[in-house]
Amino acid sequence: MSEEAAAQPQFVIEKLYVKDISLECPNSPELFLDREAPQIEVKLFNQGKQVGEGLYEVALTVTVTAKLGERTAYLAEVAQAGVFRILNVPDETLEMIMHITCPNMLFPYAREAVSDLVGRAGFLPIYLAPVNFEVLYQQQRAQQAEAAGEQPVTH
Repeated sequence: MSEEAAAQPQFVIEKLYVKDISLECPNSPELFLDREAPQIEVKLFNQGKQVGEGLYEVALTVTVTAKLGERTAYLAEVAQAGVFRILNVPDETLEMIMHITCPNMLFPYAREAVSDLVGRAGFLPIYLAPVNFEVLYQQQRAQQAEAAGEQPVTH
């Protein structure tokens, strides 16, 4: 490989996998007798870390809580992760890749795992709407800037 080619930015998916998965149905089987549609709450959490030279693990955790009134029907959580080779990019670009690009790639797998998990628990499968991770990233940056007393940066 030439020196010039080696210095080009690189992004490669090395491995995608489920890092953690859990399901709780604390009020079954009584809730199966209730025909009311549950209230659904979805939370997303993304984290990343360097695991080797140019290798980064990014994990997107999706937590879905379904409630009927005060009773929890189910709590499903999936941490979909990936190992990504990211080379020759500036730190700011690396941060954006880990908070926007990687979660965009992981989300369809996490969405499928959550839907399958909920369906296997005896509930109607849940279909999570697409997420704009770029907007979430910008909101997080603005909140951090506000907390630090800075003016938010917009692009």
